[in-house]
Amino acid sequence: MNDTIHTAASSAATLETRLARFAMHNARVGEGSVSYREAAGESSNDTLVLLHGIGSGAASWVQQFEALGGARRVLAWDAPGYGASTPVASASPLAADYARVLADWLDALGIARCMLVGHSLGAIMAGAFAAAHPERVAGLLLISPAGGYGAADASVRAEKRDARLAMLAELGPQGLAQQRSANMLSPHADDTARAWVRWNMARIVPHGYAQATHLLANADLATDLARCAGRVPMAVAVGAQDSITPPEACERLAQIAHAPFHVVPGAGHAGYIEQSLAYSTLIEFTLTRTFSTTELKA
Repeated sequence: MNDTIHTAASSAATLETRLARFAMHNARVGEGSVSYREAAGESSNDTLVLLHGIGSGAASWVQQFEALGGARRVLAWDAPGYGASTPVASASPLAADYARVLADWLDALGIARCMLVGHSLGAIMAGAFAAAHPERVAGLLLISPAGGYGAADASVRAEKRDARLAMLAELGPQGLAQQRSANMLSPHADDTARAWVRWNMARIVPHGYAQATHLLANADLATDLARCAGRVPMAVAVGAQDSITPPEACERLAQIAHAPFHVVPGAGHAGYIEQSLAYSTLIEFTLTRTFSTTELKA
């Protein structure tokens, strides 16, 4: 047991050292701010923006910074209520609330158009932004997208919301990280991946996580994707062993979006952490395909 704890701590420390290459920044957005990390690549013409899920943060994308940040600008935000980012105003927000902050953040950074990647709850935010601003999205990749419960019966929405809020109140960030982080990965994940998921989950801000829980209950990604279909180049990917957003659920969203669907072998929900090379390759492929297609149309 002590050896396992020592190995996990060493793995997290190594990743923190790697993360230090991509310093935290803060951008003034309206009356608040957004914290984010950046890899400033050689080209800023095809900026890549990464949106994390409910139990994570900008730091979770460190391996994608390393793999993709040499050739292009890569940005990952701490969503409103995460890291040092100002929470949205509503206690029970909608996806549109996060999409507005995303638009304002991109404006503050001078980014008129980007390639957008959203993981899990980040896919809800990405889909809402693309539905509202299709002209600003060169391509949209949804990784293990959470569909939200907005179209479900009110009792189902309340049950899902209240169960997660009760778990947060009982366990707190550290307890969530210890008890829930393993669900994010496949049985094949190594100690480094497990340590990194725990590290990120332990740093959630309870208020921001609670708002995100309401967002999950309120959101309906399928409706936003239907609005985007034919207007934004899209793709959907999921880990073959994702038990949180299973492949069949993700495939239904891909069908609604009329988007290519990819299943990544040996990966769970946080596949981009445990199978970073496979996901970075997929992101690069999608980025190249969507930008080249857009340029040809232009």
